[in-house]
Amino acid sequence: MQDRVAIFIDGSNLYHALKDNYGRADLNFAEFVRKLVGDRRLFRTYYYNILQDPERNPDGYKEQHDFLETLRATPYLEVRLGTTKFQQGVPVEKGVDITLATDMLQYGWNNLYDVAILVSGDGDFAYALQTVKNMGKHAEVAYFERNVSKDLLDIADDRQLLNKAFLESLWRQKRSTTRRRRAKRPTGQPQQQSQVAGEGNSGPNANQGG
Repeated sequence: MQDRVAIFIDGSNLYHALKDNYGRADLNFAEFVRKLVGDRRLFRTYYYNILQDPERNPDGYKEQHDFLETLRATPYLEVRLGTTKFQQGVPVEKGVDITLATDMLQYGWNNLYDVAILVSGDGDFAYALQTVKNMGKHAEVAYFERNVSKDLLDIADDRQLLNKAFLESLWRQKRSTTRRRRAKRPTGQPQQQSQVAGEGNSGPNANQGG
């Protein structure tokens, strides 16, 4: 009988780790989940993040809204959103970590999964992950080498390094490695300013961290 897998994604942690390590965050979540699950059976994926403030950051709110709509259309994936509170002008996440940890424990106690995969490098989840193991469940961590707590790696039954080889086929936007060939101009004709200067810096990568 196949193990039932539940995946818990720390959205902000994943987004910033992708940007820090690869300079992009346009991950195909359906394929990402499929690769993590392998030949086991997916119970459900849970994605956690904060909701952007439409008044303080209208552009970010619109971008996040479009991204979340895409996520919600992904089969067997639920989005759980916390809020942002401002303390002396500094944004502070509220309700994200505690919701993820509570869900992971509650669904384990209710025997809804056999394997929990935590997609995060945040050591604050170490106790919850250890508790999952104490229930008799298997606990796995999907992580980036430069963005992970040693406590998580020590606790995990299995570990999946999210390196270039693992992610190579999972990007939504395929980037060409072929350089543009410069067209020849007639002798004596003045060189015109390129109309594609800076084009590579304006690509529509989705903000997955919100």
